[in-house]
Amino acid sequence: MNMDIAVIRGDGIGPEIVNEAIKVLDAVCEKYGHSINYEHILMGGCSIDATGEPLTDDAVKIAKSKDAVLLGSIGGNTQTSPWYKLPPNLRPEAGLLKIRKELGLFANLRPAYLYPELKDACPLKEEVASKGFDMMMMRELTGGLYFGERYTKEIDGVLTAVDTLTYSENEIRRIAIKGFDIAMKRRKKVTLVDKANVLDSSRLWRKVVDEVAKDYPEVEYGVMLVDNCAMQLVKDPAQFDVVLTENMFGDILSDEASMITGSIGMLPSASLNETKFGLYEPSGGSAPDIAGKNIANPLATILSAAMMLRYTFDLDKEADAIEKAVKTVLEEGYRTIDIAKPGEPQVKCDEMGSLVAQRV
Repeated sequence: MNMDIAVIRGDGIGPEIVNEAIKVLDAVCEKYGHSINYEHILMGGCSIDATGEPLTDDAVKIAKSKDAVLLGSIGGNTQTSPWYKLPPNLRPEAGLLKIRKELGLFANLRPAYLYPELKDACPLKEEVASKGFDMMMMRELTGGLYFGERYTKEIDGVLTAVDTLTYSENEIRRIAIKGFDIAMKRRKKVTLVDKANVLDSSRLWRKVVDEVAKDYPEVEYGVMLVDNCAMQLVKDPAQFDVVLTENMFGDILSDEASMITGSIGMLPSASLNETKFGLYEPSGGSAPDIAGKNIANPLATILSAAMMLRYTFDLDKEADAIEKAVKTVLEEGYRTIDIAKPGEPQVKCDEMGSLVAQRV
């Protein structure tokens, strides 16, 4: 197969971790007889420096012409970077919001899996971690508070900020169908997370998802309030399979889920539209404090590349090979600094990428 993807190395550790994912993808191509054309585009702080914009229309046009996008990370230190002295619509993260909207990436998938080899890195109690967990955080990505009308102005002499939370039943229905379809390929369980005891938007979510659930009688379906879910993720994460939720709740809960795996550097993600097109990125940020030190964990980006092969190109065998290679490397005791126990030997970012590539 010939694959055509856009690559956004981005800021901070982004270039380092993307390089290792490309190294692994090239190893897959060599073994299985595929080819990949990589076209690099700018987004985030590097784009601001080069063009004055976090994401240009030309970059969006290129991304739309590809089969998929592989993204590293964007942004910098919000306290010291000059990027954060710019208006909000010109900051690095505005590029991420723009590309999600322009490409119609409404479904964000973040698998959270505790590797048995990393059980000691899990911050949960041993009796909880020993049960393991394997969940898919399913977050709606193009609606809600992050895309609603917002403003700050003086009202009756008092500075007042307003953020608008809006969802339509169509937006909810399409992500719910995606969630149940994915559950059918997993353990056939969906948990809707909302705040239906307070929010009208959550009550609409519950109404629409209840309707969708009737079309999937084989799937066990339940609902949970977001505050309870936050507690249950650290009390008993093994109970979850597919966690379906709206944009802001998903943003927060998926980061919580990432940390109980031992490191956010282990979590891949996929953002999909209504076709096979997807944007694939690690769940972590740009980590500017360690950028350029060759100590970042590239495994989340490598696993994101595996998700790309699986969801966009239907290359399940090749995706399995990457995931198995990551597991093998961990079983052999190789660790980057973020997942290493005190006194345990550590490998650099590029070394970890090479180890995985060799075992594909």
